Amino acid sequence: ETMVLYLVFIHSLYFIPSMSFHIRRNEPPLDKGMIPWLGHALEFGKDAAKFLTRMKQKHGDIFTVRAAGQYITVLLDSNCYDAVLSDVVSLDQTGYAQVLMKRIFSLNLPNHNPESEKKRAEMHFQGSALTQLCSSMQNNLQHLVTPSEMGLKVSEWKKDGLFHFCYSLLFKTGYLTVFGAEKNNSAALAEIYEEFRRFDKLLPKLARTTENKEEKQIASSAREKLWKWLTPSRLDRKPERQSWLGNYVQHLQDEGIDAETQRRAMLLQLWVTQGNSGPTAFWVLGYLLTHPEALRAVTEEIQGGKHLRPEEKQKNTPVFDSVLSETLRLTAAALITREVKQDKKICLSNGQEYQLRRGDRLCVFPFISPQMDPQIHQQPEMFQFDRFLNADGTEKKDFFKEGLRVKYPSVPWGTKDNLCPGRQFAISAIKELVFTILTRFDLELCDKNAKLPLVDPTRYGFGILQPAGDLEIRYRIRS
Repeated sequence: ETMVLYLVFIHSLYFIPSMSFHIRRNEPPLDKGMIPWLGHALEFGKDAAKFLTRMKQKHGDIFTVRAAGQYITVLLDSNCYDAVLSDVVSLDQTGYAQVLMKRIFSLNLPNHNPESEKKRAEMHFQGSALTQLCSSMQNNLQHLVTPSEMGLKVSEWKKDGLFHFCYSLLFKTGYLTVFGAEKNNSAALAEIYEEFRRFDKLLPKLARTTENKEEKQIASSAREKLWKWLTPSRLDRKPERQSWLGNYVQHLQDEGIDAETQRRAMLLQLWVTQGNSGPTAFWVLGYLLTHPEALRAVTEEIQGGKHLRPEEKQKNTPVFDSVLSETLRLTAAALITREVKQDKKICLSNGQEYQLRRGDRLCVFPFISPQMDPQIHQQPEMFQFDRFLNADGTEKKDFFKEGLRVKYPSVPWGTKDNLCPGRQFAISAIKELVFTILTRFDLELCDKNAKLPLVDPTRYGFGILQPAGDLEIRYRIRS
């Protein structure tokens, strides 16, 4: 599964020094910051949401900030995201992929094309291929939650952190489903997950090149071990041409990519497909455990569908769907970044026009607008499980700002021309995990009054947020 394909490339921030002299021509308000050249770079990297919220309050829905010599225009008018981001001539995303692949994955794919990658994924994550993937995923998850695999006796309580519990289970499920290896090797699966987590924790620092010497060594060691596990010949790719993985490896070979680079590309794909669903499942279950009314409503909905066939159980779940939408509204925080390749005029919802300058950067941050916009969502910082439900229990789609209907009340999967091709698989995996936990396990907080941990502010810009701590739980498999 994948939250947004190539999220880390197109949605991450990096600064390249540029000392160009900046003359204003009907451009957005400019905020250079107090420090010459460096500008707002430190504040931006430390907590992007806090910084950009402050800039929005000061300047409105569009403004330009200086950070490490680079001029970055931030657009926060969600009704014009589609029109702006659909222009792939003036706004380019491929340059980011190359730089970040090198920084994060030590990978060089000179012919990398995000658009063709997306089309390839669409072939394998939709239609009948999606049905097969979901079936395989469900089987793998059911295998992983057996008493023997979990090292548990029936009715025996075990303590864990909820984040570790969710992330490890969904990562292993996704790994078995998409990569197909280590099906009967629990120790290997556990090791792969632990190395992946060591690498994943450092990903924002690798992207921003702020890691210290020790962190660099940890990341390098984790990468080396994962590359060994991910050698294409080790992975189960039968039937070759019919699987997404087989198709991708064949594509690399057709491009003349050597064996070592193929291994490195597998780690890229591992992060892309497994980096966001586990954290999402953590937030979903975390919100349910800390909001008893929401947990009751979801549990009742699941109980009401017990008589349905397995493939039918996921289809009519408006309450859970609202919980998931609300969770994603609060935790999906990708920063969509484009390089302005030629001067471009953009028009806001209110009719105002602004000029984007060639050589600058454009950022869109849906987390602030529409997701945390108080004019769209009342008390946006609060979890309201029925926010996306109408009074009659159907899905609520109409949200308004200043009397105008907003196109997107939330943007967890990208915009119209940039939708994540694996979103249905991701939703299915998250839903399957939550339903399995709530029906086959007793799960409760160790501290009945515990609150969800705060988010790690360094993860803004990199897909689904991760917690700065964990939520202690205890669980047992029901008899």
